[in-house]
Amino acid sequence: MGGRYIGIEMKVSLTVCMILCLTSIVHADQGKAVFFEPPYTPSACYGTQSYGNMVAGVSDTLWNNGRACGKSYRVKCIGGANEAPHPCKNGDTAVVKVVDYCKAGCQGIINLSKHAFSTIADPAAGIIQVEFNEV
Repeated sequence: MGGRYIGIEMKVSLTVCMILCLTSIVHADQGKAVFFEPPYTPSACYGTQSYGNMVAGVSDTLWNNGRACGKSYRVKCIGGANEAPHPCKNGDTAVVKVVDYCKAGCQGIINLSKHAFSTIADPAAGIIQVEFNEV
């Protein structure tokens, strides 16, 4: 009977560990996102080197004295941040690479390229609430 008890205890422990691991994986931060128009160069991280259309600048919250350069984030629109009704596009996500710094006065934590913003929301909204996590 003692062996059976240990087996059940081990299964419970393993289940708890799996739940905790999955919880940490799905954790996402939230904030506001805005967008900027092309061209997407020059950038604070890479000068005139282009990294395509799925790029972003980040504000001081994520910039970390330039250590954000090259990091990628999965971004999802979760709601409007102004009067625009229903700005989000069906739960779509965009993966962007940080190539720039969004200077003081930036209205969002993440300043998405217009291409990335358009993937997740209607650009007419201008500013949206997002959740994002590093990938």
